[in-house]
Amino acid sequence: MRSVLAYTASRLLLFAVAWGLIYLLGARGLLALALAFGISGVASYILLSAQRDAMSSAIVTGMERMRGVRERLDEGAAAEDAAPGSGQSDGSDGNAARDTSEEPR
Repeated sequence: MRSVLAYTASRLLLFAVAWGLIYLLGARGLLALALAFGISGVASYILLSAQRDAMSSAIVTGMERMRGVRERLDEGAAAEDAAPGSGQSDGSDGNAARDTSEEPR
């Protein structure tokens, strides 16, 4: 998670620096915004490749960990479903409604 935050903060910093430089050069409004996005995008592609790789591997590791948790949960649920004595002996699911047809005394 730290690498994701570091990469995001670095991208925002590059954008702010690019926008500041463009602003000082006289561009304003939408033109300054578009130029800052373009310049910071190219700069981050070149300057932040190591951070991008670290962030990518952290995300992949996290996804694999979550996939492992999901597989263990699925295995546990399957084992619980297959366990002897886990079902009701009368074939019902245990959620049968009470018979309320009798009148109260």
